[in-house]
Amino acid sequence: MDRWEYFTTFIEANMAKEEIKFTAEIPPGDHPKYSPYALIPELNDLGAKGWELIHMEPVSIGRNHDVVRPDANAMKWGRHYFCFFKRRTSSF
Repeated sequence: MDRWEYFTTFIEANMAKEEIKFTAEIPPGDHPKYSPYALIPELNDLGAKGWELIHMEPVSIGRNHDVVRPDANAMKWGRHYFCFFKRRTSSF
């Protein structure tokens, strides 16, 4: 039987981050400040460590790291995503 371990994290879509500016993973050209392209390097890094993305959801983050899903009627814009990952583990 397969065994899994899980990992959750927040990822911010922000093209202004230094580590994002010079990556080959993002198509060339000008992109909006909060383009989803900014998520690619961190997602690829986690994938290289064996983590498979199983769910991603936009959220607003509270100061206690509590989350609220955006309400379409409130027209609140965000750039943070709550991500769920899994990978096989050999521990029993």
